[in-house]
Amino acid sequence: MKYKILVVEDDFTIASELKTMMTGWGYEVKLTENFEDILGEFQAFAPHLILMDIGLPFANGFVRCAKIREVSKVPVIFLSSASDNINLVTAINMGADDFVAKPFDFNVLTAKIMAVLRRAYAFTEEKSDVIEHRGASYNASDSTITVNGLKIDLTKNENRILSALLTAKGTIVSRNTLMQQLWDDDCFVDENTLSVNINRLRKKLETAGLPDFITTKKGQGYIIE
Repeated sequence: MKYKILVVEDDFTIASELKTMMTGWGYEVKLTENFEDILGEFQAFAPHLILMDIGLPFANGFVRCAKIREVSKVPVIFLSSASDNINLVTAINMGADDFVAKPFDFNVLTAKIMAVLRRAYAFTEEKSDVIEHRGASYNASDSTITVNGLKIDLTKNENRILSALLTAKGTIVSRNTLMQQLWDDDCFVDENTLSVNINRLRKKLETAGLPDFITTKKGQGYIIE
């Protein structure tokens, strides 16, 4: 699933940097153009998450968030250089899901975005039905894969990786997408961590009689064909 993010930020430099960063992580990003009708832009784009500055033209971010909350529960992360407790409390009371003070670290912001998206959408995306493929039965709900009557337990990360690959079977899943699956709140996952988890999962699958279950597509990612 490709998440859509609406950036409501009137500083074009910051907005452009945010778009470049998030596009690189595989998100579809739209920058607000009409600050008089943010609600209209929101409804037209239908984003999965909003990054919203507090100091905006015509009306502040708190007012805009309240208007959006009248029609949607979409997650909102406030961005503001005014990081005092009053703004933080007001942001949460107005329905914000998180608050990031400027200047922000892009890695921290990315982690927060991933955490909010996971909390908001992971449950609805989670597949409770068993996925059958190449003689294996994968069950995301109890983190197992069964092959020839042998049930194999998966770790949390192995389960997330296999879920992403099997849900998109026949399609290449990028390393960035898989890293997003593994990223929890502010706990960062690097390239090496992903590789270690992929290798461990492959060994489990091979031991169960499923060699080459996960194929590497050099420079692109992984696929279950």
